[in-house]
Amino acid sequence: MLVIIRGAGDIATGIGWRLKQCGFDVVMTETQKPTCIRRTVAFSTALEQGSYTVEGISATACNNIEQVQQALANGHVAVLCDPSASCIATLKPAVVIDSILAKHNLGTKITDAPLVIGVGPGFCAGEDCHYVIETQRGHYLGKVIEQGPAAPNSGIPGNIMGYAAERIIRSTVSGTFRALCSIGDLVQAGQTVAMVDDTPLCVEIDGMIRGMLADGIAVTTGFKCGDVDPRGTKADYTTISDKARAIGGAALEAILRRYGSRMQ
Repeated sequence: MLVIIRGAGDIATGIGWRLKQCGFDVVMTETQKPTCIRRTVAFSTALEQGSYTVEGISATACNNIEQVQQALANGHVAVLCDPSASCIATLKPAVVIDSILAKHNLGTKITDAPLVIGVGPGFCAGEDCHYVIETQRGHYLGKVIEQGPAAPNSGIPGNIMGYAAERIIRSTVSGTFRALCSIGDLVQAGQTVAMVDDTPLCVEIDGMIRGMLADGIAVTTGFKCGDVDPRGTKADYTTISDKARAIGGAALEAILRRYGSRMQ
């Protein structure tokens, strides 16, 4: 069974990884320059490197449908630069999952596939998709919603050791991003970790860099460029997060709700 996932960032990767482990063929679509910051656990990194492996599942960058089909035949996740997901019309998947996490719908329609799933705010089950998956941390994280929307975007990052907004590295100007630190580096409050053109970006807290944009991305004021984990050396930047695993499990649940024993 073929699943197309719009987006290939860390949350989308949690979905794709879970589905691939369960035997689905997975194609993920992305922009030419992905803006994911948790690049060590994102299949979008395949577009930078040609291929990329997350927890034993490999993804291959593809330029066309023929390469997608070859990647699937090799047992890999296929990552295609196709921001509008035009490949849906050609590949005719059983499932389309929109996990771009743009906080609004960028064009996904309930008619795109027999089963269409929207991830997070911006979708309404029963209108532009069949199911919505809740992404807000808390009691309902990973809930499969059959009617209506997910909770509105709170704008508040997850709390780690009492830090929330302080963890996020945001651009203070518009320009071109360039990292001075790498994911996994330990940093101290006030340290300059990146530049946007000639403007330095500093971290607010001590910790480990867990996410950082790729160089060359055009950013605007307030753009999320990275994050710091205050747990320092105890932080894990190499494995799928608890949130991504929960959402991946919810996507599998939604597929089983629709197809169930008919998948055999």
